[in-house]
Amino acid sequence: MEKQHRNLIGYVLGFLVFVAGIPSLMWVVSGRQFPWAPGLAWMLIALVLVICGLALSIWSIVHMKLVGEGNPLDAYGHALAPRTKHLMVDGPYRFTRNPMLVGIYVYDIGVLLWLLSWWPLVVFAAEVILLTLQVRSEEKRLEKDFGEEYLEYKSRVPRYLSL
Repeated sequence: MEKQHRNLIGYVLGFLVFVAGIPSLMWVVSGRQFPWAPGLAWMLIALVLVICGLALSIWSIVHMKLVGEGNPLDAYGHALAPRTKHLMVDGPYRFTRNPMLVGIYVYDIGVLLWLLSWWPLVVFAAEVILLTLQVRSEEKRLEKDFGEEYLEYKSRVPRYLSL
């Protein structure tokens, strides 16, 4: 029961921070009144990005749970939910070592396009900086946990995306 409780806390915390919290902060700093919507073209592009970003993040989380037998929430070296037992190298992890973050970034770019304001970009930039520091910390842990297997994976799959 303790493990399920930690899993639930991890998922709820991730939702509150990345799906609700950061976009809400972007909304607040944008100065937009509620409700507000951009023109139809911007709205459609933003919605496609939001949906695609969430879908990629959810796919990554489900894949990690089923294949890796763990959860994604490891903040700066502190496991907030049970860590994965297996290195993820397939599914969404064959394109990027951090598909959940790529999904969140795509989602946030959709929010930025919806808001059509420069101030939320500051929030997004701060998020990217903080999460890049987190990813670097996580990479060190993965090297310790999975050794040569992770180093080989790291050498062939980009941290985010290769363009």
